[in-house]
Amino acid sequence: MNNLTKRKRLQLAFLLGSLTLLGPFTIDTYLPSFPTIVNEFDTTASLVQISLTTCLLGLGLGQLIIGPMSDVQGRRKPLCMFLILYLIASVTCAFAPNIYFFITSRFIQGFAAAGGLVISRAVVRDVYSGRELTKFFALLMLINNLGPIAAPIIGGSILAVTDWTGVFLVLACIGIVLFLIAARKLEETLPQEKRTPSNFYQILKNFGSLLKNRQFIGYALTQGFIIAGIFAYVSGTPFVYQNIYGVSPQVFSLLFGMNGIALMIGSQVVGRYTDFISEKTFLKIGLLTSNLSGAVLLLALFLKAPLLAVVVPIFFLVSSLGVIATTSFSLAMETQGHIAGSASALLGLLPFILGSLAAPLVGIAGEHTAVPMGMVIFSASFLAFIAYYGLVRKATFPLKTTRYGKEL
Repeated sequence: MNNLTKRKRLQLAFLLGSLTLLGPFTIDTYLPSFPTIVNEFDTTASLVQISLTTCLLGLGLGQLIIGPMSDVQGRRKPLCMFLILYLIASVTCAFAPNIYFFITSRFIQGFAAAGGLVISRAVVRDVYSGRELTKFFALLMLINNLGPIAAPIIGGSILAVTDWTGVFLVLACIGIVLFLIAARKLEETLPQEKRTPSNFYQILKNFGSLLKNRQFIGYALTQGFIIAGIFAYVSGTPFVYQNIYGVSPQVFSLLFGMNGIALMIGSQVVGRYTDFISEKTFLKIGLLTSNLSGAVLLLALFLKAPLLAVVVPIFFLVSSLGVIATTSFSLAMETQGHIAGSASALLGLLPFILGSLAAPLVGIAGEHTAVPMGMVIFSASFLAFIAYYGLVRKATFPLKTTRYGKEL
């Protein structure tokens, strides 16, 4: 399948990109509803943020289970099964009687959404390798990054015509559509002879080999810490923008969606120029950008600077995620084709575990201060820097060269 025509390649990217959209839509669509949900359940901002935390935990743990399952059963069957579960969980969220039932339902919803994330990445590795893997993943990211643009805008638009429950009914409809697409259009990419044995010991052995691989874990932690910082931004900005800076849900949605453009820019620069500049060089540029942006953001929030001084560094911070996520995924997966589902699961698990820990910290000092959000974001960027230079750079591996014979 590595010799797909351009048309087939675009069709596959659109199909897999649509499946990965389930993640950002599940996370981002209800963000403009945060203040409304606080009032609806007569609860606190921290408890509503915990509903995001449980969703992230579900997304992470779901990948840990669904990834190895897809190595055993193939990609198509587990995907369809978990899309049905997603539909049920979305309806349950809409009709939750209290905040605790809502939090539990969000965990199940996140767990089910993990199927689209982990299996789509495993399919990419089934089909591509090398720089073609990087290029295709950049194309996939282009579609995937439409989620952070569209999801909060859709959420804000839904709130303009109905209440927050409508957001989750729309997500249920998205689940139906994706199930029909997967059932009718997705071909099985993992033939029977390439599947791993249905053996719990073998699954543990696969994860053990990944955890012992210093280079793989270095890339996974680098990506994980950066995404944890982004989840802190996702959790904190609904209150920072709306409660501190006084913007409307619709303006918040536009500001939030604008950062989806930043993600697209970052990932597409990598995809376009990876023939000339190595993935490692792009990764270093992304880490430098994220740390500088995080430092400027923290200073702006500490000084209570105007909104523009907050929006600009966040834009560059999110653009660095597009660079780091694309390159770290490709470099980590390059040698893991034999256990792509398990490797994809572990790459997906760490960001959501770290993100679930980071998200509640931004509200630890209440709804009317943004400094904790800035501290978490900067700390996450710095830890990603340490993970790369402390693990990946010290691991022994041959240099990857450009077409000019040297690493840039």
